[in-house]
Amino acid sequence: MLINKLGEFGLIERFRRAIRTDTSVAVPSGDDCAVLRFNRDSYQLFTCDMLVEGVDFTLRDKPELIGRKALAVCLSDIAACAGIPRYALVSLGIPPGFSVERIERIARGLFALAGKFKVNIVGGDISRARHLVIDVSVLGVVEKKNLCLRSGAKEGDIIFVTGSLGGSIRGKHLKFTPRLKEARALVKKVKVSSMIDISDGLTQDLGHILEQSKAGAVIYEDLIPLEPGARNLKEALFMGEDFELLFTLPPAEAKKILILKPRGFKPIGEITAAKQGLSLIDRRGRQRVIKPRGFRHF
Repeated sequence: MLINKLGEFGLIERFRRAIRTDTSVAVPSGDDCAVLRFNRDSYQLFTCDMLVEGVDFTLRDKPELIGRKALAVCLSDIAACAGIPRYALVSLGIPPGFSVERIERIARGLFALAGKFKVNIVGGDISRARHLVIDVSVLGVVEKKNLCLRSGAKEGDIIFVTGSLGGSIRGKHLKFTPRLKEARALVKKVKVSSMIDISDGLTQDLGHILEQSKAGAVIYEDLIPLEPGARNLKEALFMGEDFELLFTLPPAEAKKILILKPRGFKPIGEITAAKQGLSLIDRRGRQRVIKPRGFRHF
């Protein structure tokens, strides 16, 4: 069987079934971060992301923004678990003809974002590669009471996003700010039932919450906030690389958020019974079932 027939998530699931972990692992692969037992009050969070030339960026992009994105996507994973990032490893695969000056500019972008969020760069690796590859691993921490996963959504919960969606390929995917501050403020005010960052598209990432929570959902076209650069609703639903947070709250907790009116937080739908699947209600009030889909490598 070829990988493009199995698909990205099919391959991941094959590996997940083969992996065995010991009791030090509280939550293994399958969420935004692995969750490791740390001390009485806190968990450690562990995540990694790989950026590949021609897939996640091009050499026409500003080098500082490439480096910035390489760390930002990992910080977005930490945010999805409501954690605080602490340490990072950075590995580079570099073509032999690549200029030192361009690599230094990439590093400057990464280091600047690390400084902003007080992340310590503590090492990494360098290897020869045909195309530029940047692989970043981040270790963080979260209080046990504040940990957010994908698996806690319940029927009746309200679905929120932290900002506008769509059109990310036209610049936002290189310039987004990881929603670490928003996630920390959120869990200090309300009880979040589930959370994920929107990296592969609204419907695909909502689908991950629905799969792990064994639930369905309905979302409303009128409520989905579009990024100014988005050309249509389809980009908001399926394009991905928005790196906003998608989260659910019980109705009583959702009321608290709506009263506080935090900037950018928008309700877009509600969690339903699993048998109802995922559906969209359009501006004319028509409801149709939609299949969770978005960006996939294979």
